[in-house]
Amino acid sequence: MPVDALSLLHQMLGPHARFRPGQIEAIEAVATHRGRVLVVQRTGWGKSLVYWIATRLLRQAGSGPAVVISPLLALMRNQILAAERIGVRAMSIHSANRAEWDQVESALAEDRCDVLLISPERLQNERFVTSVLPELGGRIGLFVVDEAHCISDWGHDFRPDYRRLVRILQHVPTGVPVLATTATANNRVVDDIVAQLGSGMTVLRGPLARPSLRLQNLRIAGQPERLAWLAENLGKFPGSGITYCLTVRDTECVAAWLRQKGFEVAAYHAGDDESVQRIELEQALLENRLKALVATTALGMGFDKPDLGFVIHYQRPGSVIAYYQQVGRAGRELERAYAILLNGEEDDRIDDYFIDSACPTSEEMSAVLRVLEPGDGQTLAQVLEQVNISRGMAEKALKLLDIDGAVGHEGTRYFRTPNPWDAEAYAERAARITGLRRAELDHMRAYVAHSGCLMEFLSRALDDPGAAPCGVCANCQRKGFTTRTSGGLVAEANELLRIEEIVITPRQRWPAGVFEKTTIPKDLQNAPGRALYRYAHDGWGKSVHVGKYVHGRFDDELVDAAGELIRDRWKPEPAPEWIVAIPSLRHPTLVYNLAERLAGRLGLPFVPVLACTIEVPEQKTMANSAMQMRNVQKGLSVTGEVLGGPVLLLDDIVDSGWTLTWAGWLLRSNGSGVVHPLALARATGRSA
Repeated sequence: MPVDALSLLHQMLGPHARFRPGQIEAIEAVATHRGRVLVVQRTGWGKSLVYWIATRLLRQAGSGPAVVISPLLALMRNQILAAERIGVRAMSIHSANRAEWDQVESALAEDRCDVLLISPERLQNERFVTSVLPELGGRIGLFVVDEAHCISDWGHDFRPDYRRLVRILQHVPTGVPVLATTATANNRVVDDIVAQLGSGMTVLRGPLARPSLRLQNLRIAGQPERLAWLAENLGKFPGSGITYCLTVRDTECVAAWLRQKGFEVAAYHAGDDESVQRIELEQALLENRLKALVATTALGMGFDKPDLGFVIHYQRPGSVIAYYQQVGRAGRELERAYAILLNGEEDDRIDDYFIDSACPTSEEMSAVLRVLEPGDGQTLAQVLEQVNISRGMAEKALKLLDIDGAVGHEGTRYFRTPNPWDAEAYAERAARITGLRRAELDHMRAYVAHSGCLMEFLSRALDDPGAAPCGVCANCQRKGFTTRTSGGLVAEANELLRIEEIVITPRQRWPAGVFEKTTIPKDLQNAPGRALYRYAHDGWGKSVHVGKYVHGRFDDELVDAAGELIRDRWKPEPAPEWIVAIPSLRHPTLVYNLAERLAGRLGLPFVPVLACTIEVPEQKTMANSAMQMRNVQKGLSVTGEVLGGPVLLLDDIVDSGWTLTWAGWLLRSNGSGVVHPLALARATGRSA
């Protein structure tokens, strides 16, 4: 068998390729001994190579097709190309290739598919569970769980859909080999994976240190200084790489800044079109047509570029283990690559947001359950009409309840099952996961402050028994990049942040369930608007907070900046002929005062025709669109004579946009001209 495996390796990687330590042992454990194996090896070691070659050998011996569970489509795309080199016919079923599903199912039925790659979310899909899995039945030749740390509550990237694997594996016939792989599992996670995937698993571990990586941590608190640092240093790094940001907005901001400074970069995040935009961006980086992708963690597991020269973190991740995985993208086939961690003053705020929004509360879970019984089921939109919970949290709640068996679904409708659900047990589990995330964040802070070997710190975090000083990180070498930046670049970056304007895209549809017709007529929609700054962002976003909650009055600089935006940069057409403001019973003079002063700057009349008729809960306490829309609808109305010309609609902070949408609809319905919304700041919390 080793000769056959070696010839397959040569077909994949070339005639001079050799197995890395541990690879042939893993292949034999699966393909010859047909065992259950957990492989824990460093990023870039070649875990996927093990299951491709094992699959080929098993198929030659007459076994059925392999099923590979992989968490990201990026991984699937790269894997299918690799499989073709050794004659493995790999196919995938996912949300972006619906047109190919019939073809894939036919290939499975006719045994023309060697490997079926699916995401764990596919195990929730009704068609897959009722049609595809039964067809595979007892023919599965190998079951692979890639990125197996996702199966564990204790893992840094636990994904609820992985819990479905446990039930499916219980029905895999005895003697079918099982391979689980990960680079980021400490002893606790390993024990949990083994407990869930079944006793008798062999654990094959290797050293986790990456000798090619030059690790360094730099404390650069302010975003202007970090932007300046990137502009000064990006060109010093070899080849192309990745710059990671914590939020979608920061990927756009950093990418725009670097393009302005002459670098070929692009922003990459989950908001991009899955089937087109992200694939094109990945390919551009693979072909070195970009210096860097400025990415969220949407570019993570599965992206394989062996000659990636650097990974820079614009902000600090929330987990040491997640950080290890992300920097592991770099230097897989290079003698030297760089992993630079910048950390700043907003990191804690962003990490806190992610931790707090990770799990629905037991009260939210119970509220979702209550609206599902009795009856014939509810859609997600109907749940949101009745429960004050965000769309993302509602989706998580329904998924968790589905996995627990308390909820079932048919198509898009969810219904309560007779199975009991233990709210107290869930609350304990959610608290444990939240506590773990807090501990991981503390561990990450310790890594940032660590004065010893950085690679040794990462290896110990993963319980690598061979952890030792690397000798090449900035702490071991006592040298590296400095935090010094050009004062001129800092000033330029600061100005970029101060004048950054954000488009307020007009809403075109009402939330489901609020009105009989969901489409907002074109002539009653707002025009695209503007927000001056991001709330709580570097620049003047902080001034908005201080003006609203400390001084009760916005300073003159903000008024001047708003006037300058309208006159010199935005120049809305048709030009506003009057100004109206969003009223508030809690802050009755705040926005009115702002509107009067801005009207004076622009030489326009301020006409207060909008009024709060009753006091309603603060809009920021409403968690989803249906609740937000109903709340503003109750509290806001027209009480004066609306002028006929184009109007500037002013508010201090815009979040969901429903207040501006409803106000604009009221104005247009009562005879105003085009409505141009303007806010001082755009809230960032819901989409961080």
